[in-house]
Amino acid sequence: MKYICLGYIEPDKFESMSESERNAMVDECFTYDDNLRKNGHFAGGEALQGPQTAATLRWKDGKVSITDGPYAETREQIGGILILEARDLNHAIQLMSKHPGVKAGPFEIRPAGDLTEMISQSAQRRADAGA
Repeated sequence: MKYICLGYIEPDKFESMSESERNAMVDECFTYDDNLRKNGHFAGGEALQGPQTAATLRWKDGKVSITDGPYAETREQIGGILILEARDLNHAIQLMSKHPGVKAGPFEIRPAGDLTEMISQSAQRRADAGA
């Protein structure tokens, strides 16, 4: 099963580290990611640019409202995602608890939603409507 791991970091924490501290953390994280890949647990992942580059979309008054920034209700901001292949949530927690990135901020782990059936049903409805 796939699990989405959202990595958070306090604003400016990474930038306030010395170059050697940053390099050590990055190297440690990528070494662990390589280990996850080797063992078939790393299904994907991406870093994110800072929250100042974000836009948030909401449905408001019958139209899309766009605001700058993520406006999370937390001091930490999401820094990246990792898609993990694990047997169950406990296995995902076990794998991510060893990830050096946890030292920079919390990781939220959620099971990925399987949209296969929903997509199939929607495709059928759209095909029927177009017929």
